[in-house]
Amino acid sequence: MTYDVFMPVRCIYGRDAVTANSSLFSSLGSRCLIVTGKNAAKASGALDDACKALEKENIPYSIFDEIRANPLISACHKAGEQARAFGADFILGIGGGSPLDASKAVAIYAANPALSPADIYKRVYDNPPLPVALIGTTAGTGSEVTAVGVLTNDETGIKKSIKGPDCYAEISFCDPKYTYSVPRRQTVSTALDAFAHAVEGFFTVKCEGIERLYAEKCIPELYSCLKELARADEPGEDVRDRLYYGSIYAGLVINTCGTAFPHPLGYVLTENYGVSHGTACAAFFAPFIDRCEKFSPEKAACFFRMTDNKETVKALIASLTELGGIKISPEQAKIYSARWAETIPGNFLASPGSLTREEAEKMLTEI
Repeated sequence: MTYDVFMPVRCIYGRDAVTANSSLFSSLGSRCLIVTGKNAAKASGALDDACKALEKENIPYSIFDEIRANPLISACHKAGEQARAFGADFILGIGGGSPLDASKAVAIYAANPALSPADIYKRVYDNPPLPVALIGTTAGTGSEVTAVGVLTNDETGIKKSIKGPDCYAEISFCDPKYTYSVPRRQTVSTALDAFAHAVEGFFTVKCEGIERLYAEKCIPELYSCLKELARADEPGEDVRDRLYYGSIYAGLVINTCGTAFPHPLGYVLTENYGVSHGTACAAFFAPFIDRCEKFSPEKAACFFRMTDNKETVKALIASLTELGGIKISPEQAKIYSARWAETIPGNFLASPGSLTREEAEKMLTEI
């Protein structure tokens, strides 16, 4: 098998990464649109640090703060219009996975005024996107280092990814202190997302060589942090630091390896029941790890050496996964799975033993 690993993002790690490296913004352009949500960037201190850094470099900026969880393509399109009106020549995304993913789309819309919101899924346009810099404030998605942006279509309510070399950031500033203000419940969900990335990616056939090193680096670290989250009412700074860096390594795993079936199944819970993304993916951990043990025993044995025995790991993930009593009938499952009718998603095929649409429907009813 041939392995193709590509990682062009410049990552600046450590405390005060933004303010200590403000000169890097000047390499991206002279006018900036900041893309963020209403609260997290402010509460974390990341927005204030970014504004100070831009002001230090005499770079005018405008702020678009209308990105919500599961970012809508209409909001990204609107931000692209604001970027053009302001004359921005680069985008700075600040926040969790939603603003970071949205920023990648905004950069495309800003450079291509003829695109309608839904056109972004066609992945055809005339001009290269504006350069993007990212500042993460949650320990979950790994969007800082991936060539993926997950967006929600307003008309259908369905989440769908855009991916490709045009979706990489130029620079990512990785400072774990911005995660300290994240509430515990969100911290748990984003930690489950990072763990899902690491574990799902690890069990794909692409996870060998350097990607396997990344996975074997972050899986035990993230698992240890999950155990701490299960014990503590509020995670300490050390746990948050380890979670954040673990999420970046997990992002490096999925950037090449992708994810498996818990992700597309989890989208059903997010779209229809309001379950947060990380929790929704974790809801399918038990059947996933069972299949991994059956169809990929060598990697499963390695995984359990990095964590605990299977039942202990399943119990830990279940203890952190709050679904609120969701029940899905077989009829509902068939409706939800219509999105997989034409083709089996790559996530299904990438899973150990693969997965059929019928098996996916059954898992939904057993939630």
